[in-house]
Amino acid sequence: MSTQPAAPPLLIACALGIEHLALRAGDRSGADGPVTVLRTGMGPGAADRAVTRRLADPALSGAAVLATGFCAGLAPGMHPGDLVVAEETRDPRGTVPCVGTELLVKELVRALPGSTVHTGPLAGSDHVVRGQERSDLLATGAIAVDMESAATLLSAVRTGVRPVAAVRVVVDAPEHELVRIGTVRGGISAFRVLRSVLPAFVEWHRSLLLPRR
Repeated sequence: MSTQPAAPPLLIACALGIEHLALRAGDRSGADGPVTVLRTGMGPGAADRAVTRRLADPALSGAAVLATGFCAGLAPGMHPGDLVVAEETRDPRGTVPCVGTELLVKELVRALPGSTVHTGPLAGSDHVVRGQERSDLLATGAIAVDMESAATLLSAVRTGVRPVAAVRVVVDAPEHELVRIGTVRGGISAFRVLRSVLPAFVEWHRSLLLPRR
């Protein structure tokens, strides 16, 4: 009697305690494989170390990896609470293409009716980006920037062949700069959106496990 192979797990990586709190408040029921939410700490170095260490665990062999949390929007017209689905992540160390972008957009719109979803390149930085530096990144084609997604995905693909993706929630934008997270309306609205995205991530993961036709 043959047995079905165990479904590969899903590792969701975020940096901040408030991001981790929002994700833990989401509903993880219905996952086809185990779902692990990892708080990496802030910055690309912390993300690299935490993800590499976690993926060394045999229980996470072959895990799909999704980077999430908050980001800074770069394009005019972006607002706090908007979603960014990366087509690729990029930083000075390299570019990583993302898997299932269109599916993630569809599932996020289903999970958050009326939400605005942007797709495009997601830039990585080792510091908070302000002012002219935002304009410079926008000129490269990037639509948003954060400090961990690019490092997370680079670490993930370096340790093995696996599906990767990045979904971020805009917490500040050119016309809505954030001063302190959680104390202004933008931070609160972004938290509420992040709290609702996990079912879309689970559905993305589930679709990766379906036989290809």
